[in-house]
Amino acid sequence: MLKTVYPICCGVDVHKKFFVATLITTEELTPRYQKRRFSTFNNQILEFRQWLLENNCRDVCMESTGKYWIPVYNLLEDAIHVTVANPKWVKAIKGNKDDVKDSKWIGDLFRIGLVPGSFIPPKDIRFLREFTRYRSKLVACKTGEKNRYQNVFTVCNVALDAVVSDMFGVSASSVTDYLVNSDTFDPEHCVSLLKHSIRKNKSAAVIESIEGFQMSDAQKQRARMVKEHYDFLLRQIQRIDEAIDTLAKPFESAIALLCTAPGFDRRSAIAVISEIGTDMDEFGSSKRLCRWAGLTPGNNESAGKKHSVHIIRAGVYIKPMLVQMAWAATKSINSPYYAVKYAAISKRRGKKRAVIAIARMMLTAVFHMLSTGEVWNPSDLQQVDMPPELREKQLQHDLRRAANLLVANGVVAPDAIQIPDHITG
Repeated sequence: MLKTVYPICCGVDVHKKFFVATLITTEELTPRYQKRRFSTFNNQILEFRQWLLENNCRDVCMESTGKYWIPVYNLLEDAIHVTVANPKWVKAIKGNKDDVKDSKWIGDLFRIGLVPGSFIPPKDIRFLREFTRYRSKLVACKTGEKNRYQNVFTVCNVALDAVVSDMFGVSASSVTDYLVNSDTFDPEHCVSLLKHSIRKNKSAAVIESIEGFQMSDAQKQRARMVKEHYDFLLRQIQRIDEAIDTLAKPFESAIALLCTAPGFDRRSAIAVISEIGTDMDEFGSSKRLCRWAGLTPGNNESAGKKHSVHIIRAGVYIKPMLVQMAWAATKSINSPYYAVKYAAISKRRGKKRAVIAIARMMLTAVFHMLSTGEVWNPSDLQQVDMPPELREKQLQHDLRRAANLLVANGVVAPDAIQIPDHITG
């Protein structure tokens, strides 16, 4: 018989307008059930909380259904230990389920300890996470508007993007604003808008890429609308950055710690902390943290056969961010550590697997930095990024050890070996 982990607990099936709770009290070996239905309004949630406290229930388990679980969690977390479960761990069998049975099933699984809880960070981290995730959405939207603005000129036979490297640079922006807001095209005035090297080396190419363009009033209007939205997004992102800096002040020490590692800057360090927090005891080990972030292969074996073991579908926000940071770390000119690791792995496993491996290394380093409070200093750093003087000293030390081994085993005479003072290569 399975051991009862929570003698008094409650399973909750949450929906948009109501939730069903099943309170389970285990007396000796026989559980006793009490079932009630509550509205998701605050007064009903507080009544549910009081009902739990009156029955001496301090452990609650509920399924993470969309965002509907959050209001219930907010009002319970101060007095009750709430376990939020992934739906795949508490899913009932189809054809034999309803709201009451679902809450009872969740409670029964939780009572015997079969429901692993999801990571729910503290309130201050959750507030910071809301802003960082919203910022990532706006940045993606800004990128879409940039592409949309560039496509406006492409369909109007303006090939300016084939001449300049950045359509939103100073020279390109001046030219595009002139084309959108002017009814005529003056090549000389267009050249006068160019700056520095573009005006000196590419002015003829710029005029050639524009001459003969066809842009109607409707297309100009659409271009202005897209550009206005793009400028609005830039202002919003700036406002969000200011709010994020204010919310991140309590975590300045952790941010400074993460910034010692290659691939991290202040913005990415804040984003990582907003996802995983600063207390690594929540995860227990770096392996669990990497699995939570979706950077480990899954287990899919049956009848002795291993099937697809691609990385698991988790870490919707943190995984793309870590991969982006991994690419930056492999191109860092200040520290070649991750570049050397990436080159070695990509030769054997390919570039995509290599960058995932680097992302996992970086997250593992984050775990240990936040756990110990030490700056980034991997144990094999000297093997990768060793100064020439130290490399020569290490090589001479290895040669002396090898010579002593040969002499001790009688392979060569002591006078037959001479180690040079300076070694190259």
